[in-house]
Amino acid sequence: MHLTEPNAPLLQTKEHYAILDGLRGVAAVAVVIFHFMEIAVPNYNDSFIAHAYLSVDFFFCLSGFVIAYAYDEKLPKIGIISFLKLRLIRLHPLVIIGSIIGLLAFIFDPYSKIYEIHSSKTVQLFLASCLMIPYALVRERYFNIFHLNPPAWSLFWEYVANICYALFLIRFRDKFLWLLTVLSAGAIFYGAHRAGNLAIGWSGDNIEGGVIRVSYSFLIGLLIYRSGWIIRSRLGFVAMSLLLMAAFLCPYTTASATLADPILVVFYLPFIVALGAGARLTPAFDKLCKAAGEISYPLYMVHYPFIWLFMSYVEAKKPTLLQMELFIPVGVLLLIGLAYAVMIYVDVPIRTYFKNSMAKTADS
Repeated sequence: MHLTEPNAPLLQTKEHYAILDGLRGVAAVAVVIFHFMEIAVPNYNDSFIAHAYLSVDFFFCLSGFVIAYAYDEKLPKIGIISFLKLRLIRLHPLVIIGSIIGLLAFIFDPYSKIYEIHSSKTVQLFLASCLMIPYALVRERYFNIFHLNPPAWSLFWEYVANICYALFLIRFRDKFLWLLTVLSAGAIFYGAHRAGNLAIGWSGDNIEGGVIRVSYSFLIGLLIYRSGWIIRSRLGFVAMSLLLMAAFLCPYTTASATLADPILVVFYLPFIVALGAGARLTPAFDKLCKAAGEISYPLYMVHYPFIWLFMSYVEAKKPTLLQMELFIPVGVLLLIGLAYAVMIYVDVPIRTYFKNSMAKTADS
């Protein structure tokens, strides 16, 4: 879910959609705040950022746009196997890193006895997390399909979408893709109606929701790029960030989420991608957008084990709402710092090593 593929010669002459990088960072921070708020204020009706779970749909839409941008022309030249290797190199190191952090938090959580209950399944949990095999086990903690690092559920569907793109979608005519997209949009409305909202796909109880969410958003992202639906405007990064956050901050009610969520996903978030791609980046925000884009995926993939620790602390110590509200911004800043360190000292070196090894193999 990263906008650029490092060291890809084909992309050097292409337009770079820097504001989309920045918006990905904004959405990643929104997810972290949302996850803290789920613990502090479990009732979505009382949360100021309750719709931020739709960041995942924004990520899927961005991914479709970016994959088409980066690989529609390139994939036939490099082949399916090379494409899949590149995606693994880009995405999987942080899957493993997040799994390791999640394992440590699971075993050494000082406020919870969850590990004692499920210790016999620790190896299975870890291997499933590293290999992206859905394994819903811990019902005491929402029955996530990847308990050690719950956000990995969206990476599972990202992999599925990437494989489908390489095998089928790149060959499909746009008319057929439109048919699939319309059908997927209908599934979005159905899924929201059945579940009450679109916070689905992450649990053993609603795993099928992941198919619904990735199908529409990834497909419409592909079509936004292929159809040239880039809306040119004078809007900059700040304005685009406010427009994106409006989707996450709009008031949540149990009665309205059934309709509000699919409207945001089907119409508004793709509009934000199209508008963001054509927005104007001023030099003052160039470095910020680049940094936000770079940190977004590491932040997304390393933050949740600390949400589990926060949840255990809240259950054990029962802090006041004010205490939790004071802790959350500090926690978000610390997690951004951790994500940056992980990116610089672990993720980037690993990816660089494997990309260089892949290049040497191709040259030999």
